[in-house]
Amino acid sequence: MSFKFFDKLSQDFSELLSDKKEYNVVIEIDKEENKKSFNAHSVVLRYRSSYFDKELENATTNENHIKTIIKPNISAQIFEIILKYIYGGIVNIEDTDTKTIYELMFNANELELKELSVKLENYLIESKAYWLKTHFSLVYRSIFNSNEFKGLKKFYNDIIVKYPNLIFESEDFISLQETALVSILERDDLNVEEIKIWDYIINWGIAQNPTLPADSKEWTKGNFKALKITLQQCLPLIRYFHIPVEVIWKKMKPYKKIFEEQLWDDIIQHSISPNEPITSLILPARIIFNPELPSALKLSSRENEPFSVIIKNDHVAELSSWIYRKSTISLANIPYEFQLILRGSRDGFHPKTFWNMCNGHAGTIVVAKVAGTDEIVGGYNPLAWDNLKSEWTKGNFKALKITLQQCLPLIRYFHIPVEVIWKKMKPYKKIFEEQLWDDIIQHSISPNEPITSLILPARIIFNPELPSALKLSSRENEPFSVIIKNDHVAELSSWIYRKSTISLANIPYEFQLILRGSRDGFHPKTFWNMCNGHAGTIVVAKVAGTDEIVGGYNPLAWDNLKSGWMKTNDSFIFSLKNGNIRNSILSRVRDDGALYYRSLADQDIYGPEFGCSEFYMKSDASDFTQDKQCSCCYADNADDQYEQPIRTTDDEFSISDYEVFKIIKKQIPIR
Repeated sequence: MSFKFFDKLSQDFSELLSDKKEYNVVIEIDKEENKKSFNAHSVVLRYRSSYFDKELENATTNENHIKTIIKPNISAQIFEIILKYIYGGIVNIEDTDTKTIYELMFNANELELKELSVKLENYLIESKAYWLKTHFSLVYRSIFNSNEFKGLKKFYNDIIVKYPNLIFESEDFISLQETALVSILERDDLNVEEIKIWDYIINWGIAQNPTLPADSKEWTKGNFKALKITLQQCLPLIRYFHIPVEVIWKKMKPYKKIFEEQLWDDIIQHSISPNEPITSLILPARIIFNPELPSALKLSSRENEPFSVIIKNDHVAELSSWIYRKSTISLANIPYEFQLILRGSRDGFHPKTFWNMCNGHAGTIVVAKVAGTDEIVGGYNPLAWDNLKSEWTKGNFKALKITLQQCLPLIRYFHIPVEVIWKKMKPYKKIFEEQLWDDIIQHSISPNEPITSLILPARIIFNPELPSALKLSSRENEPFSVIIKNDHVAELSSWIYRKSTISLANIPYEFQLILRGSRDGFHPKTFWNMCNGHAGTIVVAKVAGTDEIVGGYNPLAWDNLKSGWMKTNDSFIFSLKNGNIRNSILSRVRDDGALYYRSLADQDIYGPEFGCSEFYMKSDASDFTQDKQCSCCYADNADDQYEQPIRTTDDEFSISDYEVFKIIKKQIPIR
């Protein structure tokens, strides 16, 4: 038999926090006027937290044998709770507001106190569900920055699969983390038609590549490749084999190049001959619940969620009497159940949210609280809300018909595909003459049958194969460069051509602008997406706050799918004379290890990289102008890949702008 005295043990260890004699660690918390120091003991911290164990290994010791750890991102209030937990195993959150508990959970996870983090996570789900729902955006996006919080992720995804508009129709959907998006797409019970999911995913992927041309018809192979890479985790989760063939052809065919060839062939084959065997995996169709009988929509029965934040029980009795057409109804005899469908403070105030969430529901009451008053107003609709029905009156259609009376006869209706007619023109059927509409429908079904209406000839549409808008170097009113000048071009050309000097009149190359940071953005991935496939390029960068211009020449093709050392004997790095920088510096590659290409995982941080730190562009903030992490190593070592350093300091820097030019040989002789 054993006796356990945990309470006394916890109490004794908690008293250690007040010990001013034996402590050997100082932890500085918060910043500026809220900054506070806590004394602690390394032996306790090491055994209670693997995070502090690692921090103490790296912390320096002062002359009094005290180690200091700095944590500016945790508030003193929260850290005091954490420290009491570390020493005594007790956390009292009885009078703590929910937002602080939420932040405490995050900080506990950061300090690798998993027991505490999981306990708080479960507490929030079980006891603070209403708060989690009303702070949906704040919490949902932050939990996917970590591999932890599986309970919260499931909690939110269980809501999202039933009410997908919370994510897909939100204004900031395109900024959703990839891990969050993938976790939603993995669900078999996501309550969205598959083709809509496809639309959402494509729009999200395009938003992650802001340099893509607005019209997909102008996309290059590199553009499609960039989108394919962005969506590589999402594309396998689409249920392609449950999408109608006409929709596939209309909405997915323009993006055929982002599919693996076998998968695309299988999609087409299955749509034509669904009983024939195919190679690709067929995921099950998603489970779509019937919005007319939405047992999952009984929000009023959700744990800890109030019936209403606007009306009370006596209001329910009064409203019921009006619906039932009875003078009064007592609270004990209310004949109706009021099921909550939508609440603005929880689900959002966008008008489209109303139509999405109330669509299909008949017999509903809308109640609204007038801001700044005690007024409650509303209305009862016995009909079903229908977000596909038009709210236009006959007068509205008549007004539009009169406005367009000179235009409507000039549309070439009989050259429009039937599915487009039904989708885009049928809602406006009332602006057509009855005979014309009948003829349009008949011709779409039986094109060889005679009709009464005049058939205008099809329009002549030319197909521009080489859109001039893609010739970036010739964009109207765009300067050749915002960093270098013509004499720099002559100097750079001489280095490429390996000639001592070249005059401005005899420059043998055209410098074609591919990328400019101030125009296209400073995200490292923008570099890899826009320069991918381009060979023979010069990168020039303006060092922020100085006159320095640094850069490098890469005769090879940039490739955002390759990683590792790239070998060439023709690369060089340089700094250019400019302002108070009196002389240019040319540094050629010594042997062959000229460039280092980063893997996809690192392309959110690293841009071009020449040699072993002799010149590279980097940003943990994914913005080269922000965090001073670009570098040109000054040390002149025998192991360096390039002949000499191009700066006189090892200080890291940000850039104010950068450009990448493709070097194209002119068809002229060199004199």
